[in-house]
Order: sequence, then structure tokens, then C-alpha cells
Amino acid sequence: MGFLGFLLFLALIVLAWVGICVIFFSAEIQATKERDPAAKGVLEIVLLYAGFHAIIAYRLSHFLWNCKIPFFPRAISQFARFLTGIEIHPGARIARGLFIDHGTGVVIGETSMIGDNVTLFQGVTLGGTGKETGKRHPTLGNNIVVGAGAKILGNITIGDNSYIGANAVVVKDVPPNSTVVGVPGRITRQEGKKIDTQMDHVHILDPVMQNMAELLQRIRDLEERLKGK
Repeated sequence: MGFLGFLLFLALIVLAWVGICVIFFSAEIQATKERDPAAKGVLEIVLLYAGFHAIIAYRLSHFLWNCKIPFFPRAISQFARFLTGIEIHPGARIARGLFIDHGTGVVIGETSMIGDNVTLFQGVTLGGTGKETGKRHPTLGNNIVVGAGAKILGNITIGDNSYIGANAVVVKDVPPNSTVVGVPGRITRQEGKKIDTQMDHVHILDPVMQNMAELLQRIRDLEERLKGK
């Protein structure tokens, strides 16, 4: 066949694989293009993005899991963890448009549920809090961003359009349109606004700073009243 023939054959395999991914994983490809400014194109995403590879492995393992096939779903998820550094249990339920940025250290537990257009950064854990049975992992709504190193633990619900700050530890329900920061997580409203899916972390509201600003404003008001007297 020769070296050129081998290259042509390899190129055809790559193109076929890219075509399959575009057909079956268009939402994830689009999510990556929209949320990662470093993404240069479909070919790069399909071939080089570990988060995208982890999602593909999850979809296959989840299908086998639902078919009640033993051993192989977990084997696929563990092999994907070895390749990508991302562990997604095949029993988790994940909707369309998930984007895992960088991804190393991400863990998604068996009974986790993730809605549409969710973004997870590296080091995120969706885990349990002990040896409880049944639904023991978090439920994430739609359009949620979870910052690097955040831990969301237990059978809790994170409302739509919420932002979980980097390294936050969340063990209680979070209402929609909220920001959570700190350990343990503290909640602040995002003024009823949808979280910016472009992930402008610089302008995310900080509840501690909000409280400080309100306290300083009250001090100024009291000083003005004292001056008036």
C-alpha cells in the first residue's frame, strides 16, 4: 500500500471519526466552541480535548449501563479516567451541552444528574457525603458553571443559571440565579440575571464583599446622621 496509501487511509479514518462526532455530539462540540476561546475548530476539539473524549466514553458506558450489561460500563469509565483524568460513573445522567474545561480531577458520582449547558472546570467533584444509598449525589439544573476545585456533595439541587465559585464546598440546596463561594458555601443572588455562559469570572458577585459594602454604606449613613445633629 505504501506510505502515502497509509496516510490516506489514516486521513479517511480521522475524517470518518470527526463526521460521527459531529452527528452524535454536536451539542458538546458547539458548547466547547462557544465557551473555550482557545478552541480553534472542530478537528481540534474532536481529536485533542480530553473533556470531549470523556463525554464520548460516558455516553457509550451509560448506554451499556442502561442495557444492564455487567462489568463493561465500569471498565470503559475506568479506562477513560486513565486516558483523560476525568471519572464519570456510567450511572450518572447527563443532558446535552456539557463542557468540561481542562478536566483533570473531575469526578461525577453514580446518581448525579446534570442538566443542559453545564460547565465544569478541573478538580470539580459531584460526590456523596457518606455511605447512604439511593439518590446520594447532586442534581445540577441548566446553564450552571462550576469553578475549579469546587465540591458539591450529597443529594442536593443546584438551581438553574447558578455559579459555584472555585474551591467552594456546597452541601445545601442552591436556588436559581445564585452565586456560591467559600467553605462552607455562602449564597448570594445574581440579581435575577442568568450566569454569563462566557464564564467572565472577574465580575461574579461575591457575597462577602457585598456584605462588606452594605456594612460600609450603613456606617457612612450613620456618620452623616451624626454630622447632621
